[in-house]
Amino acid sequence: MKILILEDERILAISMREYLEDCGYEVLCYTQSDNAYDAIYEQTYDLLLLDVKVPGDLNGFEMLEQLRKDGNKTPAIFITSLTDVEDLSRGYESGACDYIRKPFDLAELKLRVEQVVKLQCFGSEDEKIVLPHGYCYDVSKMKLTLYEESIMLAKTETKILELLIKQRGSIVSYEMFWEEVWGEWMDSANIRVQVGNLRKKLEKDFIKNVRGLGYSIDF
Repeated sequence: MKILILEDERILAISMREYLEDCGYEVLCYTQSDNAYDAIYEQTYDLLLLDVKVPGDLNGFEMLEQLRKDGNKTPAIFITSLTDVEDLSRGYESGACDYIRKPFDLAELKLRVEQVVKLQCFGSEDEKIVLPHGYCYDVSKMKLTLYEESIMLAKTETKILELLIKQRGSIVSYEMFWEEVWGEWMDSANIRVQVGNLRKKLEKDFIKNVRGLGYSIDF
């Protein structure tokens, strides 16, 4: 599996490359968006790890937006020190699968990479994801069905479900919920209420409560 890293912090880029290579990945690093953009069309990559504030004509957001306009669907993860909700939103809107905030542990990077590889970037335009207990989620229509019967979900419930699907097989923590569903701090009791409302519409064991840690769904 081949990974492209766009990162202008030399020490960080070297650390990421060496760690991922030790994990068995083939990794190429670039410090400027122009060079990275050209490289993506010169070779085929399985995953892009992109910093946002980088030298070049395009920043990381703009580069991925252009790639998506060009029809390139290579899964991408943003790695950045930006923390504003607006930046987080733009990262996902530009076509990223995930978002890692600096500083981060390299073990976290490995887990995120493995998750995206496993899911092949949840959200392809025509993808229908088969889920446990007879459920199926249509990504493009944001529609959940049980044996082809539609289940009506509120907007927040849909966001919760999508996050759980993206991370299926892993635990979604309360912090992940308030960061990615609400975009701001949310009391864990309120999160439990919202997840509880969703669980009432689904089979009992579809969303699992991992006491004290969060929630998960199986593959």
